[in-house]
Amino acid sequence: MTRTATAPVAARLSFLDRYLAVWILAAMAAGLGLGRLVPGLGDALAKVTVTGVSLPIALGLLVMMYPVLAKVRYDRLDTVTRDRRLLVPSLVLNWVLGPAVMFALAWLFLPDLPEYRTGLIIVGLARCIAMVIIWNDLAGGDREAAAVLVALNSVFQVIAFAGLGWFYLSLLPGWLGLETTALDVSVWEIARSVLIFLGIPLAAGYLTRRLGEKTKGRTWYETKLIPRIGPFALHGLLFTIVVLFALQGDAITSRPLDVARIALPLLVYFAVMWAGSMALGRAAGLDHPRATTLAFTAAGNNFELAIAVAIATFGASSGQALAGVVGPLIEVPVLIGLVYVALAARRYFPPSPAGQPATAPEGSARV
Repeated sequence: MTRTATAPVAARLSFLDRYLAVWILAAMAAGLGLGRLVPGLGDALAKVTVTGVSLPIALGLLVMMYPVLAKVRYDRLDTVTRDRRLLVPSLVLNWVLGPAVMFALAWLFLPDLPEYRTGLIIVGLARCIAMVIIWNDLAGGDREAAAVLVALNSVFQVIAFAGLGWFYLSLLPGWLGLETTALDVSVWEIARSVLIFLGIPLAAGYLTRRLGEKTKGRTWYETKLIPRIGPFALHGLLFTIVVLFALQGDAITSRPLDVARIALPLLVYFAVMWAGSMALGRAAGLDHPRATTLAFTAAGNNFELAIAVAIATFGASSGQALAGVVGPLIEVPVLIGLVYVALAARRYFPPSPAGQPATAPEGSARV
């Protein structure tokens, strides 16, 4: 019996894709277990840094992002930059609504826990520039659109992060008669995070496509080279998850009630931002790939930057740092679940414009 477009989504996925949630949950469990059972592992991993950036996490993210960015057709980026139905909502969702929603949820759910509340607000200010590339690709999103939106988020992150931190932690709470907090973070620290976690893999992906197509042609590049390097994205993703949770495994498992308090507003945040963005994309007439990209770039957060800022400002053992660590603990399983929701939602979207595929090619969800 042949597979058709009407077959269940799971039936049309490869074995790795079909059970991807299992591999990710296993990686999270392995990381938490290692961090809890191996004495000093988290401290040892934390010491392996380059200019304050965790080398194991940076390595995993670079390996994870490079294959996906090598798949991007950079000659199509102009079709994205002209699409105001995508760019304007993305900027509003990421830099107006996203931080405001997290601020409101942090105060609503954690009014008595100022350290965790501050940590959540910092997570809301750090818009995603790394792992969203993977979620978008798995969900059949528009790779070119993701590259443009992530680049925009990177620019705005360098320019606006410190100012938004002052606004949401000091100015706005003061206006509302609430407790205020100071956030001391340098523009260089933010720019360094953007350069490492996006700039390096983006440059590598662009140069790989440019040189590969120039020497061997596009057909060879997309049918021979991409299938060879593609699986490394999944390896990098799982490695990053294991290392990330091993770093904070003891802190997470030793404070389960605190983790639960932090997790609740995060769950609400991811659900509201993703579903609201997907609905907005549908209402704006975006096709499924671009609406999916809009939703994932709006819902994801740059947990690497949030954790780094929390640790640098408040200390590694602070409640703010724990809130930053719980961010990916909740984000990873929730967004991988939303990948499957996005794949199933294809039928509710209009067809893609002429010259663009209505959905990702069969099997293209594989990282």
